[in-house]
Amino acid sequence: SPQGRSKKKSRKHQRFMERRALLEQKGLLSPRGHLGSQTPVEGSEAHATLTYANGTPALRCGKVPKHKRVVSASLSPSASPDSIARHHSVLLSQGNGSTKKVRTSSLVLRPGKYVAIDCEMVGTGPQGRLSELARCSVVNYDGDVIYDKYVQPELPIVDYRTRWSGITKHHMKSAIPFKVAQAEILKILKDKIVVGHAIHNDFQALKYFHPKDRTRDTSQIPVLKERAGLPIRANVSLKNLARQLLHKKIQVGCKGHSSVEDAQTAMELYRLVEVQWEKELAHSLPPRPPSPVTDPAADSNQYMDDQYWPTDLMASGL
Repeated sequence: SPQGRSKKKSRKHQRFMERRALLEQKGLLSPRGHLGSQTPVEGSEAHATLTYANGTPALRCGKVPKHKRVVSASLSPSASPDSIARHHSVLLSQGNGSTKKVRTSSLVLRPGKYVAIDCEMVGTGPQGRLSELARCSVVNYDGDVIYDKYVQPELPIVDYRTRWSGITKHHMKSAIPFKVAQAEILKILKDKIVVGHAIHNDFQALKYFHPKDRTRDTSQIPVLKERAGLPIRANVSLKNLARQLLHKKIQVGCKGHSSVEDAQTAMELYRLVEVQWEKELAHSLPPRPPSPVTDPAADSNQYMDDQYWPTDLMASGL
């Protein structure tokens, strides 16, 4: 009867409203005043077509769709290296082999998490045999320059090494003191994944040690050497990798290297094998040791008892 159909429709609408309120409460649905497109539907499905807060259309007739598990996009800048590696592994599995999906998803890590660095050195000390920092360039994940300054070494320059460094006496006129540059650069590198080629030389010039699990040395990535058809243990130059894998020429001419170009090239090489390499790192990273559990009942005063003092020390004190 018409009255029965009306009651049935009313109960159906009531259930629909209850589910909509639940979705709004969980943040999966835009508030009632800011709903998405509303399209009139004839017949028993005369309900508004709702849109979720993320732009996904909801099903009609009060049915709550099942949402797929999504990796959180709010990874902290101070996230642990193993968390980062595991995140890459999850992204790879979600991509189902699609590079485009993985690359889009992993953007949550990129903006402030990765930098590439390259330094140019000059010779100081006896016969110019000591290498000191004279220029440092840092680029972000997209290759944009975020730092590029000439640096005045702490010792007098004996050999500018212009053929390789590109540094001349003219550049030193605008150079900043080493200590100032060191402080500025280390502030940028803090809590970052740092990419570079034979990067230990750059850290040595900066008189700095970066955590190994946050360092990505393109001269040590087996995947890159495999792609270039080189032995895993071969010492490979940045110039050679760039020619083989990126089809670009760098470090040409007699004006020396460009630290900006070298840093950008190192980042390009890293990005070429990023997902695969990070996935391998996720499996190779050792598990973190559990945090020590402190006994709240323990009193530090108990260690003043004789039983906690070495026997020989007790004897010498008598």
